Formats: sequence, C-alpha cells, structure tokens
Amino acid sequence: MPRKKPFSNKQKKKQLQVKRERKRGDTGSGPSSRNASVERGERQSDTSDSETTDIRRLNQQPFSREGRYDPNRFRLHFEKESKEEVEKRKKLAMEKVLQPISDKELETNIHDIYPSDKGLGFPRRPSWNYEMTRENLMRKEEKSYREYLDDLHSRNPPGSLSHFEHNLETWRQLWRVLEMSDVILLIVDIRHPVLQFPPALYHYITGELQKQVVLVLNKADLCPPPLVMAWKHYMTSQFPNLHIVCFTSHPGQPYSTVLQKKRMRRKADWNYAGGPIDILKACQEITAGRVDLSSWEKKIQRDAVAERLDGERPDEGAESVLVEHQSDRAMDMSSLSQELYKDGVLTIGCIGFPNVGKSSVINSLVGRKVVSVSRTPGHTKYFQTYYLTQTVKLCDCPGLVFPSRVDKQIQILAGIYPVSQLQEPYSSVGYLCERTPFLSVLKLKHPKLLESKPHQRNEGSEELSWTAWDVCEAWAERRGYKTAKAARHDVYRAANSLLRLAIDGRLCLCLTPPGYSCLREHWENHPDLPEIIALQGRTTAEEGAGERDDDDDGESSTEPEEERDRDADDDEDGDDEDEGFGHPRGKEDKPSGFTVNMYNVLRENECV
Repeated sequence: MPRKKPFSNKQKKKQLQVKRERKRGDTGSGPSSRNASVERGERQSDTSDSETTDIRRLNQQPFSREGRYDPNRFRLHFEKESKEEVEKRKKLAMEKVLQPISDKELETNIHDIYPSDKGLGFPRRPSWNYEMTRENLMRKEEKSYREYLDDLHSRNPPGSLSHFEHNLETWRQLWRVLEMSDVILLIVDIRHPVLQFPPALYHYITGELQKQVVLVLNKADLCPPPLVMAWKHYMTSQFPNLHIVCFTSHPGQPYSTVLQKKRMRRKADWNYAGGPIDILKACQEITAGRVDLSSWEKKIQRDAVAERLDGERPDEGAESVLVEHQSDRAMDMSSLSQELYKDGVLTIGCIGFPNVGKSSVINSLVGRKVVSVSRTPGHTKYFQTYYLTQTVKLCDCPGLVFPSRVDKQIQILAGIYPVSQLQEPYSSVGYLCERTPFLSVLKLKHPKLLESKPHQRNEGSEELSWTAWDVCEAWAERRGYKTAKAARHDVYRAANSLLRLAIDGRLCLCLTPPGYSCLREHWENHPDLPEIIALQGRTTAEEGAGERDDDDDGESSTEPEEERDRDADDDEDGDDEDEGFGHPRGKEDKPSGFTVNMYNVLRENECV
C-alpha cells in the first residue's frame, strides 16, 4: 500500500482551527473562509443604509472574535458604482484627448460644493434620556439616520452626490467627540480646503453647541505661500468668527524629486512642526483665562529646546502622555456634561476628512509619535484621548466624509477614497493631467513614439495628443511596470502610482479661491507673506536654489531607479515613516538636492 503523505504544518493548523470553530457552534464555515468571516464581522459591526442603497465596505481588516474591539466597526462605507458606469469612464479615458484647463477653472467656491438648498448637512444625534435602554436608543438613531438619508437622496438626483460616509457607527463617533470637546480643531488640507469644510458642521458647532472652531490649514508646505494667504483670507471672509491656523509637520522638508518616496528627514522629528504655538494662541484667545494653559506653553518651549540640543531625542526626559483607548461602543449611555472646561481641563476635539493629516497634527502637538499615520483613508479606527498636560486633553475622531456636490475625481485626488480600492483609476489620472504640467514633470514619452521606427522617435511628445490611457502607458514604460503573465504594460498599477504622487504632493494639484487668478500679484506682494514662508521653513534664497534643469530628472544616475525611488504603492497600507519620525541625520549627511521643493520643480506659476 502506498504511504500517505504527512500533513504539513499549515494543514495541521487549518484542521485545528476548523475543530475550534465547530466547538463554538460555527459548523460549515471555518475562519479560513473569507466570505464567512466577513459576513460574521459585518453582522456584528456594520450599521449602514444597506437596506436602501447598495453599499461598498472598504478596508476590510482581519477580525478575531476574542479581540478587544472590532477593527471593521468604523471602516469606510461608500455607495457602489455600477459596472456600466465604470466601463463607460474607462472607455472615455482611452478616447478623450486631454486639454489643459485655464487657471480660472481651478477657482472653487465653497457654496458650489455645499449648496444650502440641497440638504447637505450631516446626521444629527436624536434626543435621548436616561430612561431609555441602549437598544431603544440605537433603534431610534438608526431610524433617524434612515430618514436623513431618504431626505438627502430625495433632494439630490442620482449621480449628483459625492462619495460620503454611510457607516452610522462612524457618525456616532463624531457625535461623541463633539459632545465631549470644548474647542474643535477642524483640520483640512490646504490644497483643497473647501472640499473638507462643511458649512453645516461649522454652524452646528458654533450655533447649537455654542462652541468655538479652529480651522487648521494643514500641509501648508505643499502650497505656494501666496496661495496659502489667499485661502486664509477667503475662509475668513466667508466665516468671520472662525479662528484660522496654518500648520505643517514638515517645514523645510520638500521632495527632492517627483519620484522620491520619503521626504528629507531632519533630526527634529515631530517637534519640528510649524503651527503648534499658533494653535495654543488660538485656544488662549478662546478660553480667555478660564483654563490654565501655562503647562502647555511650557511643554512647547521645552520641546523646542530639546529639538535644538544635539544628540537628545525630543521625547527623552519629557513627561509621558497619557493615552486612553476608548471603547468601540461609541454611544455608551454615560453622563455627558454640557459644562465647558470641566474640572479646569480644556478638551480639544480633532475632526476632519480622511487623509487631511489629523494623526500628524496630533503627533506634532504631543511631540512624539502616539498615533500611527497612513495615506490610507480610514486608517484611524476609533477615537482616542491624549493628555498633553494635566489641563489639556486631545480627542481624535476617525475621518468622516460629508456629503457634497463635488466631482468624485477630485475626491480621489484628495485622498478621500482609497486608491487601492478604485475599480477605474484612469479617469482620475485624466482629471489630474488636465490640471498639472504632467509632461514637463514626469518626462514621459508618448506610446506612439515607442512603437514607431527608430528614426521617428525624435519627434516631440508635446506635439502628440494624449489621453489618460496614454499617460498611464507611458508611466508604466518609464517605471517598468509589467503584468506578470503577458509582460504587457501594467496600466492599472501605473494609474494608481500617479494618483499617489498627487495625494502625497509630489505631483502638485491645488485648487484656488474665487478671484485668485486676477489677484495673484496682490497675494504675491502681501505684507504677511514672510510669516507663511517662515512657517514653511523656506527662504527666498532656498527657493532660488530649488530651480534645476529639466534634464536633471535623476535618470542619468547609474543607481537603479527602482532602488533610488521606490514607488509609494509598495506599502499602501503601511504607516508612513516619512511623517517626521525617523532617525536623526547628521549635518554632514544632508542629501544632495535638499533645498528643492515641489512647487519650484513645477515652477510656482504652474503649481495650480
């Protein structure tokens, strides 16, 4: 008789797992069955409007029933797109010739994105009392949420709404953070702030809750200083009582090339951020002496001193930061006091859309890494609290996407929708290329030239018509992206790579406020411009040094391009180590090209 082959370790583990599941009563579906485990996890965690709308649940995480919390409880829920719609956009991307748009078309009015007559608010928490059971409260919230969605869809025709959050559990987190906080930090990306500032939320906080909002214009180093000034003035003109602060976690740390994955590291790490002192001043103005914030001010000063000392890490010798991991039950029926600054503690709530840099702002305020950061939308799974000092507490809320009438393509380029989950990224690449000088930045050669005879390849790529598909093919050729079986150009990977360049700020796309193209000279000569330049960690001399020849794109180096400039899509779901948390560099280790910044690579008047 032939001998039976011994079971491998993997097979033995699989059998043990199946036996354990059967003991628990889950016969017929072991944990190796992905669909079964997903279904069990969604039954326990997901609350959405799936009864009325076809929903796509993104960023599924491994789920253990013995775990402390369900990581999928607050994952992104967006509406599904039909296959017909996806195929139509893909065909259009292959046929439509790209036409550069004017600067005027980049001007964006916040009232066009959030028109007041379309019901583009957000779900509110219904009234409740302590006589209600938790089950009754949740049923009431779900009913109120369905009514909100029904009203929203009835006032907006199909296809007119942007991607927005359909997970009620995440909205519950927002409710709790708003109720707990005394001051709200509303964090937006300076490249497109009006996309991420819902007026309904601002009026609810300042009107019904009677609390103050501090608008944090984050990633200020990715925009030209005149544009930062213009956006700051525009938001002030639209919301006069709004406190506005510019912020950056990477002052003076540009990308030296378009393909460079990580920004230049400096030994200062999180304490090198520009803007924490401005947030402190805004909170001092709001509290008006009702909370003692001197300990916070001393912490900022101490961190700044530690940053200047050679050989000392910023978090060495500093007091520890107390971190509270909140329960995944977002709306436990606990007593929520309406008293501001209770027990002499200022509670600051940090809210915003996915990928605006909330975690980076918190790490910069704390002075060390306490929140993992990632370019993946929805990375923060549940809210936590951090005590900066005995009198200052931060609350971090998962990223929320509010409904609007904005184009879905700009949402993708803003990092609101996970690039890895896109079914059709090509139309977004076309949207990007029509608004950026992609040919001069990416140094692409048209696919037709690559297919032509050698004596015809000297023709300029600028003279040929480009489609979004052509751009993806050319980028795949340059980066060496090939499919595994047929060794064809991997245009899907190339498209994802280009979108991540835009999200990271290496291929810079910035919206502008109304009237910016006409008033550009005014903002370029604004008296407060030096403050923005100082915040960005740059000087006029550095900007001049940032210019480089078009031929210097790094391809002449003998070092392989894949090793020199690893692409961002290799670790899409990983933590971004470039967020200022790396080993210090010595002065002699300053890399070549350190002073190059992206809007100089693009030329400032082209970085629109």
